[in-house]
Amino acid sequence: MSYGHLVSRSLLKLPLSLLVKGKTIPANPVEELTIDLTKPIVYAMPFDSDIDLISLQTQTKALGLPDPLTPLMVNGKEFSRFVFLTSKGITQQSKQVLPQKSVELFTDLLKLHQDDLELDIQVLPTAILWGRKPNKEGKEKPYLQAISACQKSRLLVSSGRDCMIRFSPFVSLRYMADTHGVDETIAHKLARVARIHFSRQKLAASGPSLPQRQVLFNRLLKSPEIQKAIQDEASSKNISLEKAQKHAQDMLEEIAADFSYTLIRVGARFLGWLWNKLYQGLNINNMASVRKLAQDGHEIIYVPCHRSHMDYLLLSYVLHHEGMVPPHIAAGVNLNFFPAGPIFRRGGAFFIRRSFKGNKLYSTIFREYLAELFIKGYSVEFFSEGGRSRTGRLLQAKTGMLAMTIQTMLRGLNRPVTLVPVYIGYEHVMEVATYTKELTGKRKEKESAGMVLKTLRKLRNFGQGYVNFGEPINLNQYLNEEVPGWSSKENQNQDGQKPQWMNPVVNKLANKMMTHINDAAAANALTLCSTALLASNQRALSRKKLEQQIECYLALLSNVPYSSTSTVPNATAAELVEHAEKLDKFMVEADDKGDIISLDRSQSILMTYYRNNIIHLFALPSLIAHLVVQKEHISRQQLHHAIGLIFPFLKAELFLHYQDDELEDVINNHVNELIRQQLVIEQEGELSINPAHVQVLILLSRTIVETLQRYAIALTQLVAMPDIDKGLLEQQSQNIAQRLGRLHGINAPEFFDKGVFITLFQTLKQQGYLEQSESNQTQVLVDLLGELLSPEIQLTLQESIMRKD
Repeated sequence: MSYGHLVSRSLLKLPLSLLVKGKTIPANPVEELTIDLTKPIVYAMPFDSDIDLISLQTQTKALGLPDPLTPLMVNGKEFSRFVFLTSKGITQQSKQVLPQKSVELFTDLLKLHQDDLELDIQVLPTAILWGRKPNKEGKEKPYLQAISACQKSRLLVSSGRDCMIRFSPFVSLRYMADTHGVDETIAHKLARVARIHFSRQKLAASGPSLPQRQVLFNRLLKSPEIQKAIQDEASSKNISLEKAQKHAQDMLEEIAADFSYTLIRVGARFLGWLWNKLYQGLNINNMASVRKLAQDGHEIIYVPCHRSHMDYLLLSYVLHHEGMVPPHIAAGVNLNFFPAGPIFRRGGAFFIRRSFKGNKLYSTIFREYLAELFIKGYSVEFFSEGGRSRTGRLLQAKTGMLAMTIQTMLRGLNRPVTLVPVYIGYEHVMEVATYTKELTGKRKEKESAGMVLKTLRKLRNFGQGYVNFGEPINLNQYLNEEVPGWSSKENQNQDGQKPQWMNPVVNKLANKMMTHINDAAAANALTLCSTALLASNQRALSRKKLEQQIECYLALLSNVPYSSTSTVPNATAAELVEHAEKLDKFMVEADDKGDIISLDRSQSILMTYYRNNIIHLFALPSLIAHLVVQKEHISRQQLHHAIGLIFPFLKAELFLHYQDDELEDVINNHVNELIRQQLVIEQEGELSINPAHVQVLILLSRTIVETLQRYAIALTQLVAMPDIDKGLLEQQSQNIAQRLGRLHGINAPEFFDKGVFITLFQTLKQQGYLEQSESNQTQVLVDLLGELLSPEIQLTLQESIMRKD
């Protein structure tokens, strides 16, 4: 390093320490990128910039990575620890030429691997991004073009507090040398790959160029599809083309987002303050898979579950915080009120009406607008449930947005399209009390500015928040498997008509998508404590018993993981109970034997919401425990048979991911875990209760009891009245469930939720139970469910059905 470089870099350090506030992506690159600190590291950077190097140096010290300004020593020789893809003062015409110093360094490092077979230098691509403001359409500037010192100074002042140091997966020079050789051409190949990589990084962080709003509208209004819809509108309503054109313009104004990076940047600061005020922390998991999709050039569609209005803000904040561009969000038109609507719109929201039925012009305009987003490369987010879950469980997916996505793909996108399921969880949902009132018949409160202010006044600490990214679904690959030749001309949608294969494929895809959301569930202190307390008849447990129950849950989730994307708290049972207690949800009373933790009636109803967030994680072990408890002695073969009868209903209702051919192994794994925990004893081929730990097993078994009671309500009626109309059966089942709830203190609102019964009857039809020829099969299942109900519930159920007769 020259003396001039030393002086200039030393002089830069003080002003940079004041002007620059860098953020690393990922936050822990050593762990996430599996960097081996025992091996040599060289940083590959897009630009020859002392400012970039010093900013990188500041971050590497904090991360435990080697200082980029210290030489790399290999076999007694000294090399630079950084390499650039562009030189200072480079012209646009020559920007694709790799600087000679970089060529020489790459070549020398590769040759070292020829002489030392143990050597493996890791080249770590590292980009320093100064601001993430996207280009304007028609004014695009190439990213990998060196800028002058004056331009860099302006960037430093304007975006120094918005600096992002982005690390990417390293390239092994050992692999490169062994696979491709060590000559100079490999250095140029590395540079070409790196340029593409850095350009995609910039695109992932900033997004595609933004059009002027009216230019976008003019382009859409000239499209053949919208022009035809306008003509049809004028003809069908007997109005002038000008008036129909005005209707189309107004619809676009209503729908379209007006994305503003300035608002995103300011909003990120506000939301950072808000989350710190609301929550003790945000837990983000599986983000690396999403970054890789963006890096690989995928069109990303985020499909989160919908718990709260906070979901819109939280996911956008998390993505921005993690170095990704926030998506355009399909939001209900009910949120388009002042002042929230204009703010959401500039944050990327585009508004969608609840129903398109009978409005061809609106449906065409919305479909074309959505296609424009995909074609231009904007990431998109929509809530597949259509609305917020009032019960805490996932709702059945609405398939309209999925169908429009695939229709756009049929036009021919030049990028792969990938769905990213997202599980969003909270230890406190602000609207949960309102949800309970709505489920008991109260009218939904209309969103308004007053409602927002009322909510803001209640801001307080709500525990932890969770954003888990599920396993992505590559739509191109999915369609190739389900509909070979789907992209051929024969399948192109003509006049907006869907191909015949569309509906069944979309329905199957929707179920897969919801299953992947549930796969990414986050168990937490409140959901686990709620599950345990609600399983107690009196909704009360001693602190010791509650901790024992939580230990059982943690062991089940850790030793028999539900999925690779679900998460388990990294805390002891005692720590989780203490944390949940601080959320002020429980009553804690002390006597001479210790604390008793309980729920009053009102809190019991609210806590069902949080239990339902994770009930699918315990559905199978709870059913196993319940069969052991009720049968007292049961063989594994009998256990497998009984679960095989009930499982299809649980799978459909709770979006369980287990396939039929893996169910036996999953059941055995759970049984073995219950035996390991000494909750169940296996002797002479039969499973039975271990009297020493009977309460833990019984509490585990009760998690699924209300679900089984609901199945018994429907199936018992079906046996008693085989010719009953399906609609009447649904209504009577709902009425009987409400009666059982009042008589037996079942406080769970979803126990008599209409949507849950609709799913149940769909499964009954799919499994053949509604066919007369399957009456014996129905009776077998009714008999099994009868054995799993308490005598009191059985009696009430029989009396209720006799009254209906």
